[in-house]
Amino acid sequence: MGDKTRDGGCRCGQVRFRVTAAPKVTMACHCRGCQQMTASAFSLSALFASDDFEVTAGEPAIGGLHGPTRHFFCPYCMSWIFTRPEGADRFVNVRSTLFDDPSGLEPFMETMTAEKLPWVSTPAVEGFEGFPQPADFGRLMGAYAARSAD
Repeated sequence: MGDKTRDGGCRCGQVRFRVTAAPKVTMACHCRGCQQMTASAFSLSALFASDDFEVTAGEPAIGGLHGPTRHFFCPYCMSWIFTRPEGADRFVNVRSTLFDDPSGLEPFMETMTAEKLPWVSTPAVEGFEGFPQPADFGRLMGAYAARSAD
């Protein structure tokens, strides 16, 4: 995919989105909240600059806990589509499995490993018992970009 544009959408297709750049980093989150919202062992996501993301169809609704971190869902099929992390308005965290072609978006890092189910493994090369500190993201994004360029 030479131009880095990827399209995706919810399960029913009423909400569609597009990104126009490569992700800054990809991740798996093992927190209990992600386990509950996905009904799975973890959530998979790719972090993009907000300017590189747009909703192209439909109107997502806020779901989850309705707190400072805003989780957006399709109001019809209830697919969890993306998250606007608290204090990081420059970024959007898109559920990577909702891209029409999710290939190449394996998790580079995993977060909240303290809540990880004991039988789960991912190919992530970086891991955090909690969430990375804001100061960690420069290094993580640089390492991800270098690895993705190979």
